Amino acid sequence: MSSRELVNSTTTLRPTKAYPGRILALVALAVCATVIGPPATASAAADPSIVTTETGTVQGVVAADRRTFSGIPYAAPPIGALRWKPPQPAPAWAGIRDAGEPGAPCAQPNVPSSSEDCLYLNVTTPPVSKGTRLPVLVWIHGGSLTTGAGSYYPATRLLAAGPILLVTVNYRLGALGFLAHPALDDGAAKSGAYGFADQTAALRWVRRNIAAFGGDPGNVTLAGESAGGGSTCAQLVSPAAAGLFQRAIIQSAPCVNATALPWWRPLAQSESLGLRAAATFGCADAATAAACLRKVPVATLLAAATPSSQIAFPPGIGGDVLPEDPGVAVSSGRFNRVPVIHGGTRDEHRLFVALQELSSGRPMSADDYTTMLRTTFGTDSGAILARYPLSRFGSPSLAAATVLTDAGWSCPALRTEQAFAKWVPTFAYEFADANAPVFAGTESVSFPQAAYHAAELQYLFAGPVFPDVLSPQQTRLSQQMVRYWVRFTTTGTLAGAGSPAWPRFSPGSTQVLSLAPGAGGIKGADLSAAHNCAFWARYP
Repeated sequence: MSSRELVNSTTTLRPTKAYPGRILALVALAVCATVIGPPATASAAADPSIVTTETGTVQGVVAADRRTFSGIPYAAPPIGALRWKPPQPAPAWAGIRDAGEPGAPCAQPNVPSSSEDCLYLNVTTPPVSKGTRLPVLVWIHGGSLTTGAGSYYPATRLLAAGPILLVTVNYRLGALGFLAHPALDDGAAKSGAYGFADQTAALRWVRRNIAAFGGDPGNVTLAGESAGGGSTCAQLVSPAAAGLFQRAIIQSAPCVNATALPWWRPLAQSESLGLRAAATFGCADAATAAACLRKVPVATLLAAATPSSQIAFPPGIGGDVLPEDPGVAVSSGRFNRVPVIHGGTRDEHRLFVALQELSSGRPMSADDYTTMLRTTFGTDSGAILARYPLSRFGSPSLAAATVLTDAGWSCPALRTEQAFAKWVPTFAYEFADANAPVFAGTESVSFPQAAYHAAELQYLFAGPVFPDVLSPQQTRLSQQMVRYWVRFTTTGTLAGAGSPAWPRFSPGSTQVLSLAPGAGGIKGADLSAAHNCAFWARYP
């Protein structure tokens, strides 16, 4: 199973602590917003459930501690002639639009959504008074740029930590969001990054509209995990996103040396994949390819992105959306310079090895381990086996997970943090709860998953997708983490009562803040020593 497939798989799982069960698909709320009622009136404008945006008035849901506005269109439906086009302005509507339910998730496998009409966002606010200008956190969901939806991330934990607004965003996924093909190019706007362009359009919508909800358009933090973190890397280097956010939080998505991950590829590679995909869709003729591709059924496009397929759709580097490899840009200082939180989980790749074990129906063998090393590292595999001998680990699965965590996640994360720190205030962390609740269906694997990829999300969000199954000590850690995230969103700093100090990261440092429960669980840790980064520097 490739890293793309493994990262994609995380969005089909739910955390659990005590109950068994098979791996569950995320349930998408796919009720599209509709226009209802008469035009807004002056008296309606005083209703806290009603807000007027640039394209019309919306009515959300008001509770004692929050207002939620769901399914707000931030761009026109990218259907028909707008498939594989940059996002266009959302059409206006008359009357009051029901914003009580999320819009459809963008078309993706494994959930009941094949909708291309999906460019919606959700806004959650605390109670606000007239003239309020609260900080805004814009969350980009993960899912290997193939699955997920903004509505899966409720504001419950974050709003409890401080008065901020949370905006969660849908963006085009898979082939519909990232297919690169020369026939789809439009001048300087090279194809293959439509999903990133959607995210930028959502940020522009926030700039123009968030004040109506009580938010400060000049105090926006962009954040995301996994593919959402990779998207945040992309927005940091996109000229189109310059000035649209003032801070960034990147979780489990190294921007530097990210070649093992599917966040982006040179445009020529992406277009080669796109040409091959077009041929399988019956659209090999260059003269008619664009029109032909726009007629391919959504189900056919989704099938091309399933884990069993060899066709993937990494965004292409080139043009005005993603002009440069984000790793090169960050290392060289050519990015939108804002303060950054960057980090990951201590045992990132254990989840992926667990999923591979479940898929194959057995744990890895010693032969599997050596084969993986040869396949992944070629002539360097002997030196890596000597550094990571099976005798050091409880099983071949643990050995493989450790190698791939160190080489593919943690050491690239350290290089990313050192690169950012040369140019902007940087705060580095590693989530390290060895007993984090595991995803339902993975309890039976042969090794402990510890602080696996995406484990920290349940400490920041709670709801249908992330059930609250944390212990008292883990709940305390969750409270400390959301305070850090909210403080950073509010002021760009991390000092404050109730949480240990989080020092600013320096360019030559290897010390990050380790986040774990219990007394003394939040403390400094040497990321390089823990993950053999001096060794891996010889094998980039």
